[in-house]
Amino acid sequence: MATPRRRRFETVSEGATVTTLELFFDLVFVFALTRVTDWMAEDTSAEAVLRGVLILIVLWWAWVAYSWLGNVAKADEGVIRLSVFLAMMAVFVGAITIPEAFHDLPGGLSGPVVFAVAYFCVRVVHLAMYWVCSGEDSQLRGQIVRVVPSAVLGTVLLLVASQTDGWVQTAFWVAAIVGDYVGTALAGASWRLNSARHFAERHGLIIIVALGESIVSIGIGVAELPISWPIIAGSALGLVVAGALWWLYFDVVTLRAEHALTEAGGERQIRMARGGYTYLHLPMVIGVILMSLGLKKALLYIGGGEGHSLLDPLYGIPLAALYGGAVLYVVTHVGFTRYVLGTVNPVRLVVGTVLLLAIPLVATLPAMASLGILAAVLCALVAYEIHHYREVRQHVRHGGPSGRS
Repeated sequence: MATPRRRRFETVSEGATVTTLELFFDLVFVFALTRVTDWMAEDTSAEAVLRGVLILIVLWWAWVAYSWLGNVAKADEGVIRLSVFLAMMAVFVGAITIPEAFHDLPGGLSGPVVFAVAYFCVRVVHLAMYWVCSGEDSQLRGQIVRVVPSAVLGTVLLLVASQTDGWVQTAFWVAAIVGDYVGTALAGASWRLNSARHFAERHGLIIIVALGESIVSIGIGVAELPISWPIIAGSALGLVVAGALWWLYFDVVTLRAEHALTEAGGERQIRMARGGYTYLHLPMVIGVILMSLGLKKALLYIGGGEGHSLLDPLYGIPLAALYGGAVLYVVTHVGFTRYVLGTVNPVRLVVGTVLLLAIPLVATLPAMASLGILAAVLCALVAYEIHHYREVRQHVRHGGPSGRS
């Protein structure tokens, strides 16, 4: 008996959840984020941190492209499965090349060129698979065509950047990113969102990936140091900070946001997904990675690494990354809530302002104290919201999405 011909792809339906292949795909981004943090930790100058952020933005665009594709066609079925593996290979090569993304090391291939080509491969595979999945959908095919120029422009500018150095090279990177992001935004909103649940879950998982990197940074920061009570205490405080950021995202708002995204329809749903998730989740991820850099340096100081003592203060870029990263995460989450739900949490804005103002004050304190203050403020915020929104939390988590948070 003849077997039926296998379809090239399987359309995602409403209520679909994240596939195991997408989780596997995210593993290369775990590695990539770790490489970025390690690279910035080697040189905590403003230029190096800025370049680290630029790399994060490029990596995010590579990841988010497949979050949209995986919402149109199941990632683990048909030809899409092969495309995901090809994209994984390209991202992994790019991640290996991160230390050479701006400065080529002696010998071998040109690192900046390899990074740009890897990014180009990710985009080509993505757009090709989107074209296959679009079928007879003329609006979606038109959207794909309109995005091609910005994708090409971004890659070309990265290749041009690979032939320069210094601030000229950084400027070309910025131009490449702006061209790609703005071009995509101006290309319209004729994308397709087949499962709001899947889309929200994908972005929640990438937040988990970023928070996981903060935990990895805590461990790596003291990996070569003998265990001590200060290291144990500092590690515990670092986990408290990461746990507080997890709580602020996943406790209530993410549930309400998924519901709102599901209830929205047509172009409004696409714009909500693009603005709230594609664009506003990026600074949240950047905030967590910057905070990871600060955590790694803080634990190094606390553990007595590189000649530091327990009384040495954390200052400069590492301190700004620790506190500023947490602030960026919290404030951006307020923006996400405002964009998707139409509500604003003023207490979070106040906490963000307090943490920013505290940076010059805690710069004179031991690193342990700086980390402890950050953990205490974030825990106080969580405790306040648990108490103040207790009825809303109960209703959202156990009785259906509603209320304000």
